[in-house]
Amino acid sequence: MSLIPNRFLFRVSHPCRYRKDIPRLDDDGLLELGADYRIENHAAMDGLKNFADVRLAWNEFGLGVELEVKGKDRAPLGDEARARGSDGITIWIDTRDSRGSHRATRYCHQFHLLAAGSGADKEEPFVSQSKIHRALEDAPIADPSQIPIRRTTVRGGYVLEAFLPAQALNGYDPEQHPRLGFFWSVRDDEWGEQLMSIGPEFPFWEDPTLWANLQLQPGAKS
Repeated sequence: MSLIPNRFLFRVSHPCRYRKDIPRLDDDGLLELGADYRIENHAAMDGLKNFADVRLAWNEFGLGVELEVKGKDRAPLGDEARARGSDGITIWIDTRDSRGSHRATRYCHQFHLLAAGSGADKEEPFVSQSKIHRALEDAPIADPSQIPIRRTTVRGGYVLEAFLPAQALNGYDPEQHPRLGFFWSVRDDEWGEQLMSIGPEFPFWEDPTLWANLQLQPGAKS
């Protein structure tokens, strides 16, 4: 096995499609993104298999994130006091895609979108935001009540949908800055961890230069 993951050898620019009609706050489905919104992580290049599917869409109002986890035998587990130990997805977003420093700036965000852990029975989904370790300057902490999140149970797993509004993303300006730094880590109690590219041998949780590139696509506004 190579000491350096194959996916570390190149930087991918992932297209993020525009979706005008999200979030759908009055519908059962918050986003309902199709397969053409999927963000590939090219796991096969390093001999890995995916258990989760991550899809993204954007519009002027913010960024939609959809996670589907498959092949499960149990319901997702979580605890509001242990966001990084709960089932769901952690995403890192740099609204300016800065590459000049290995330390995060005020435009860099860390959000935990969790499938369970809230409510009296700890079965409700929730959103948490954390400061990034060793950041030069912290991004403002968003009000979690402004971030809609929903979980739907499907056969053998679940679908988690969340919408990060522009006011929760410091520096979000798609017209002037259509390229974002982006990374994600999916955690599951049964499957373990699935990453966007490189593994924990690299400090992706604090170094924006290790994040991938997300290109906000114009195109048809449907």
